[in-house]
Amino acid sequence: MATNGPERIRLGQSLEISRVLTGLWQVADIEKDGDQMDPETGADALQAYAEAGFSTFDMADHYGSAEIIAGRLLKRYGDNAEKPIICTKWCPQPGPMTPDVVRAGVTERLERLGTDKVDLLQFHWWSFEHPAWLDALHEMAKLRDEGLIGEIGVTNFDAAHLHLALADGVPLVSNQIPFSLLDRRASGPLADVCEHWGIRLLGYGTLAGGFLSERWLDKPDPEDITDWSKMKYRRFIDAAGGWDAYQDILRAAAEVARKHGVTVANVATRWVLEQKGVAGVIIGARLGETNHSAQNASLFSFSLDQDDHAALDAAFRATTPLSGDCGDEYRKPPFLTASGDLSHHLDTMPLAMEAQDVDHRPGGTRVLSGSEWEDVAGYCRAQRIGDRILVSGTTATAGVDRAVAPEDAAAQTTFILDKIAASLSALGASIDDVVRTRVYLVDGADALAVSRAHGRVFVPLKPANTLVVIAGLIGDYRVEIEAEAIVRPRSA
Repeated sequence: MATNGPERIRLGQSLEISRVLTGLWQVADIEKDGDQMDPETGADALQAYAEAGFSTFDMADHYGSAEIIAGRLLKRYGDNAEKPIICTKWCPQPGPMTPDVVRAGVTERLERLGTDKVDLLQFHWWSFEHPAWLDALHEMAKLRDEGLIGEIGVTNFDAAHLHLALADGVPLVSNQIPFSLLDRRASGPLADVCEHWGIRLLGYGTLAGGFLSERWLDKPDPEDITDWSKMKYRRFIDAAGGWDAYQDILRAAAEVARKHGVTVANVATRWVLEQKGVAGVIIGARLGETNHSAQNASLFSFSLDQDDHAALDAAFRATTPLSGDCGDEYRKPPFLTASGDLSHHLDTMPLAMEAQDVDHRPGGTRVLSGSEWEDVAGYCRAQRIGDRILVSGTTATAGVDRAVAPEDAAAQTTFILDKIAASLSALGASIDDVVRTRVYLVDGADALAVSRAHGRVFVPLKPANTLVVIAGLIGDYRVEIEAEAIVRPRSA
């Protein structure tokens, strides 16, 4: 294997990866018509990258036969200590994440890869309203201790939920998120969380499906796009201000590229590599069609200077910053996916709680969250009467009685608001229907952190609110929140 390849970087305790990871998500696009790629031919293509020093590969359970192809590559190296590093993702359907469910998901990755340990297993979750994502990560940590997983990462986590997972003791090393000249969300609060906890970012979508290249410079808006990657990132272009704003960024990148004697793709990728917290970037490969090893190697022959950043910053000012945080495009409209919805990923989004009729109040409905106190004290998580929903005081309780992130009030607030949102969804409402919240703190020093976590959800809505400091809460809880909602008529 070549030794003079791309820069490498430490990730966690056990991994050293290339700062350019070869991404295999286009295997799914190649195979979308039903013809599976020959695994040995695919492995040949991967081996060419590995021999050029690009020996870290990124894939997922739903990237067609990518894991099988990578498994054929690993078989060629046997027990060689210099074998490629495999980073894959597990993206389960939302639902209970029992030890058996998690073990089965990890075991499937191992079997498809033909290995006894996944170097980096990254976890994706579709809706944080369903709290089982935290259960899954803790079960993955147990499997890491068993030696089935080298390191654990997540993918498409926003700043608040990455912070929550870390505060709850999950041993994460990375978060894979979209990051490009068009999508700069990861340089905000997410980068701050990573810096605080020592977590690294892996950026994908760096070339926006190929749109950040000379090929599209001063070209008209295409009328027909057929491949999934470009269908997806064309939506990002629209969200960032449209074709003209995108062309301004492309022209600025082209000027910087000419100055350094490199390509627009090199400039776009180098910019991401130089951002705070970024360990590496994922550049997709169409196996058997092209090999960009030589071009990618140019990334490490130059760096961007102050003038380069100023030119790009000027182009950024003409764009519209993408709203929200990383991962929002998979969790709330508008969905910035190839199809514009989640139809390529999920059939349905199951609810975390189930509504039931209230026997003594005709027309009333309620939900339970499973907390032990609901049966002890005799109350429900939330009750709907007509168009009004009352949500009980809610703490950060996972399952029956486990206090989440007991030392971190902001993390608890994030978990609580997800739980409140889940109860509203089960009763036919949403967080947008909330008209009042009440926040109870045990320590006034937490007021700012809790208020910021509350504001992440409610700044656009601004319901009535009361925040008070109380003598204490039962158990390892630093905050409790109750809410009221009035359900608005939904348009057809």
